[in-house]
Amino acid sequence: MVGSEGQSPTLRRPLPEQYAESYLSDGPSLVALLVVTATAFLVGIRFYVDTMPDVPTLLWPLYADSPTAIALVTLSLATLLPNVGRRLRSAPSNRPLAYLHTLAFVWLIKYGLWTAIALNLRPALYFGFSGTAVYDYWFIIGTHLLFVVLAFAVLHYGRTTRGALGVSLLLLVVNDLVDYGVGLHPPLRYEPGVVLPVVTVSLSVGVVALAAWQFEPLADG
Repeated sequence: MVGSEGQSPTLRRPLPEQYAESYLSDGPSLVALLVVTATAFLVGIRFYVDTMPDVPTLLWPLYADSPTAIALVTLSLATLLPNVGRRLRSAPSNRPLAYLHTLAFVWLIKYGLWTAIALNLRPALYFGFSGTAVYDYWFIIGTHLLFVVLAFAVLHYGRTTRGALGVSLLLLVVNDLVDYGVGLHPPLRYEPGVVLPVVTVSLSVGVVALAAWQFEPLADG
């Protein structure tokens, strides 16, 4: 049962249950969080729109990786609205929701970590304390690491299935092929080379394995 491990953080539930409950079971807090994630999505889209005039519309979700992660978790969190006032363990649970929550989790973890790794593979191009670097390095990394916190919140109400895990892995690998095979990876100040694609594919496999371990399985999944 989600939350059965108590309120203290554990490896399977790094975000304590009490914090997840206080933000996601309370109506005003949940709505405020949805406003924040929706705003973050719009800000992210604005950044990518300025860099993707030649990207086919159908490939935008695979090019704008971080906004896609935020869109998925916004939809995931929105499914909690009918559950406001009740414990997260009482949240709706079915196969379509298992797919949504799993996709939100893996996209958040992958691109939260990917951003920090990508910027630190060439720190001389990003790191610093100037006004530009404060945004391009510290702010970007800080906000993207919050993706991981959001992903850990999903564990308190989401479930997964083998099908959801398989589809998640397939879509992540397709995303990697689009990023590095077609060249539609997120904007960088350097060419990806070999190391970043290898790291990216490894993250795809790793986050799905993490989801398989951390999520509670759907009862009939």
